[in-house]
Amino acid sequence: MKQRQKVVPQASGCVLEIGCGSGTNFALYDGNKVDQLYALEPSEVMVGKARREAGRLGIGHHIEFLQTGAEAIPLEDDSVDTVVITFVLCTIPDWEASLKEVRRVLKPGGRILFSEHGLAPDEGVAKWQRRVEPVWKPLAGGCHLTRDTEAMFAAAGFRLDQAETMYLPSTPRIAGFVSWGSAIPV
Repeated sequence: MKQRQKVVPQASGCVLEIGCGSGTNFALYDGNKVDQLYALEPSEVMVGKARREAGRLGIGHHIEFLQTGAEAIPLEDDSVDTVVITFVLCTIPDWEASLKEVRRVLKPGGRILFSEHGLAPDEGVAKWQRRVEPVWKPLAGGCHLTRDTEAMFAAAGFRLDQAETMYLPSTPRIAGFVSWGSAIPV
């Protein structure tokens, strides 16, 4: 949650959250800065949980749920000011198509706010990530330990505008290397 708190409150304007899950981020949005929130989530079960969370927070009428994957976002070109991506790039099957769609829906001057875990810069840790990943993925909902967030954004035509990294305390290093910040189209 501390990682999410670093980026989600910065969202403004028309916001698209990729992989809203159960609505974990909903309480972190600043209602004075967000005009519209689209919550995209492919899982029907998770959308149900997110709807309940939005209702509990009293913000359900401010959220439009999009039950689909990020590979085909049902929004117009240049329609979103901010895209929020927190701890989901590791599980999206076709991250390239998803980030291409994010780029398509972002308005000129728009940005991605992200917090992700992924490939560690320390070769010893990265070696263990590569060893463990084949067993980890089926146990952790398709989570890839070895995805390099910065490289993914670069491959999709974004550059990191702001970024910080660290190992999360009290988390195994193979799953605890995180980066957060913002990315903009180049």
